[in-house]
Amino acid sequence: MSGAIHILNGPNLNRLGRREPEIYGHTTLAEIEAQCRAAAHPRAVVFHQSNAEYQLIDWIHEAIDQEAAALIINPAGLTFTSVPIMDALKMVPVPVIELHISNIHRREAVYHHSLVSKVATAVIAGLGPKGYGVAVRAACELTQA
Repeated sequence: MSGAIHILNGPNLNRLGRREPEIYGHTTLAEIEAQCRAAAHPRAVVFHQSNAEYQLIDWIHEAIDQEAAALIINPAGLTFTSVPIMDALKMVPVPVIELHISNIHRREAVYHHSLVSKVATAVIAGLGPKGYGVAVRAACELTQA
């Protein structure tokens, strides 16, 4: 498959590097984007972050319309609340990887029930920012022609 890998990031991930470094580390989202592009090379990467649920949904639709090879999504707090994101992901005809920097299952109970996991091909959690590279390499392997 020749399409790009779309990587979507949800609320507050623009604050990585400064936000709760004891949980999320010191790596910034810009550094993560660079790591993703390097891991995907030579495949193209489309990388977005938004604090707005509707924008993430629009980008999921865009990934479908642009015939993405795979979609990686870290929906952050919307993982546990957004039926609209779950419904949009149901339409994605390529592998969907749900990604979390922290191990959501070791955290407070509110983080234990992912709506996204119900429709994701795979879930990666708890590897810190390095999980993005793992997700990109997995997406590339899942989509080899």
